[in-house]
Amino acid sequence: MTRRSARRSVRIVGVASASAAIVLGLSGSALACDIRDFKAEAECDGDKGVIVVTDTDASGTPATVTVFLADKSGVETKVGERTVKGSKEGASVTVPEDWKPNATYRVHITAERKIVDEDIAPDLVTPSVACTTEESKSPTPTGSTAPKPTPAKSTPAEPATPAPSDSASQVAPATPSDNAPSPAAGDSNLAQTGASSNTGLTAGLAAALVVVGGGAVFFGMRRRGTRGNG
Repeated sequence: MTRRSARRSVRIVGVASASAAIVLGLSGSALACDIRDFKAEAECDGDKGVIVVTDTDASGTPATVTVFLADKSGVETKVGERTVKGSKEGASVTVPEDWKPNATYRVHITAERKIVDEDIAPDLVTPSVACTTEESKSPTPTGSTAPKPTPAKSTPAEPATPAPSDSASQVAPATPSDNAPSPAAGDSNLAQTGASSNTGLTAGLAAALVVVGGGAVFFGMRRRGTRGNG
């Protein structure tokens, strides 16, 4: 092998090694955990607020998520801490926090072996409207607080004028005075039993007829007896 051939071989091996290093470096960079793989959002769970952090790190490097609440004076309060293992599709962790509108939170990410140790930029600012349910938006008035309907005032009906009756022109029958003689007790009994006041007269006539008839029979028999003796 000549020197010229040896030099060419060395150059070829060097270029191939450099190319492989670049490819491996790019692939390693593509799989490495990065702060840009993390995203923080303020969401609602019913009527309570939560902070959700999503990790889209395809390498699946475990990371620690720490959330701090910053007030207007610059003093921070630790809200919560969670561990997340990212994926290409995205893995999320939830930090319970009943956040207030327009509040500012700092979300810090610490990946394994300190690959990442920085904050998500910019800081998380919550929405201007707090979490509320549909019931709290439109409360139903209770029976004690609900306004009662005012009854409408009714106009009293005018009394109807009675029409003149035909009986008004008629003379009312006279009421018997207290001085009029009352019917006798016997008359009232006869009226109730149906007997007339001529009952005594009829009985007397019947008795007279019986007497007359008896006398006629007596005299007739006596006359017959006188004729037989003669």
